[in-house]
Order: sequence, then C-alpha cells, then structure tokens
Amino acid sequence: MLHPSYTDLMKVVNSGVEPGETPVVNSRYSIVLATAKRARQIIARQSSGDLNVMQVSKPLSKAVKELNEGKIKILPPDPQPEENED
Repeated sequence: MLHPSYTDLMKVVNSGVEPGETPVVNSRYSIVLATAKRARQIIARQSSGDLNVMQVSKPLSKAVKELNEGKIKILPPDPQPEENED
C-alpha cells in the first residue's frame, strides 16, 4: 500500500490552486506519471555517480516522499497555441 495515499498526494499538489481555478492534478494517473518521472531522474543521478547508492535505496519511495513534502512540484501543462485559420 502506498503511503501517503493518492488522495493525500493530490491534495498536496493542488494546495496552491485558488478556488475556481483548474487543479494541477485531476487523477491518480497524473500522480503516478510524476512520481515515475522523478524516480527515473533519481536513478539516472545514481547511475552517473551524483548520489550515493546507500543514500537513496528506493527511488520511487524517495520520489513520493519529495512530492508529499512539497520539494517537487507538478506543473500544469502549457496551453496549446491556437492555430490561425488563414
């Protein structure tokens, strides 16, 4: 079981969103993608020798912890540019 829960993580990520604005994260899928991406970054840093392997034993656990503590942020997608109908 994942601790904290997906709903707790979604609350943390969306905590900076003003009422009436679109939340940054709407689904558990977004949380999974963000933590997986961060875990891959941690693994890459371990492989390059930037981090001590003993320092970060479980990259996914580290990524979830960082997200829950607000150390990393999920950014909303950039708005797509409108295409001109010329």
